[in-house]
Amino acid sequence: MSYTPPKVWTWDSASGGKFASINRPVAGPTHDADLPSGVHPLQLHSLATPNGVKVTVMLEELLAAGYSGAEYDAWLINIQEGHQFSTGFVDVNPNSKIPALFDKDTGVRVFESGAILLYLAEKFDAFLPKDVEARTETLNWLFWLQGSAPYLGGGFGHFFAYAPEKFEYAINRFTMEAKRQLDVLERNLEDREYLAGDEYTIADIATVPWYGAVVKDLVYPGAQEFLDAASYTNVTRWAENIMARPAYVRGNKVNRAWGEPENQLHERHDASDFDTKTQDKLAQD
Repeated sequence: MSYTPPKVWTWDSASGGKFASINRPVAGPTHDADLPSGVHPLQLHSLATPNGVKVTVMLEELLAAGYSGAEYDAWLINIQEGHQFSTGFVDVNPNSKIPALFDKDTGVRVFESGAILLYLAEKFDAFLPKDVEARTETLNWLFWLQGSAPYLGGGFGHFFAYAPEKFEYAINRFTMEAKRQLDVLERNLEDREYLAGDEYTIADIATVPWYGAVVKDLVYPGAQEFLDAASYTNVTRWAENIMARPAYVRGNKVNRAWGEPENQLHERHDASDFDTKTQDKLAQD
């Protein structure tokens, strides 16, 4: 069936598929609600999507490296229920997307996941090289991810897994781009352990929750086979090494509200929560 766009587009809330209830063509809050605040300086409001996982992994890596000031409270934002449209959340992120971070020590709000990683790296002087060449290469890959991931998630992932109808043109278009991006990573990792070289950086922390999840068949059911993602052996090796890090394992559980109960830690306020407050532990109480 062909489609002829009207002269002026109007919003039809019934045409949005799975996410129709939370997508709208305007910004701003829909309801009044304050955000909770815990005891730590860093207050994270998020959900364990790839963009959310970036930040919780970064925080857990900082803590594992001995930066005690990186202790944080992580509050669950249920985007399906519209929590991101509260007045409190919009104050921290006017774009109403997770994740959003508020630093009580500095009074600074940080939104956009890449900006949060950069803020934390600079605050703690960690996971971002000091050498200008290595630092620039790290930022090259961080900004590559920030520009590329929307094609993987909002493009390929949406039309392959979530759109109410299958559109051949859209799937072909974004599949081509997803495979091109995987090939970019594959070629870069041919002679590198990490994206920017020999050092593990915020570029890796940002990218693995997206492209690592694809090659490991953790997102978009059927996508690994459809994309022949296992053929990207350098990407797979890189992803497996990072996903095996204890800090990655912990960070991947935070603000997760689906999957195996032992891998869901809806809120995180203390390191001991991983031992006592995952959903499998709470179900035993």
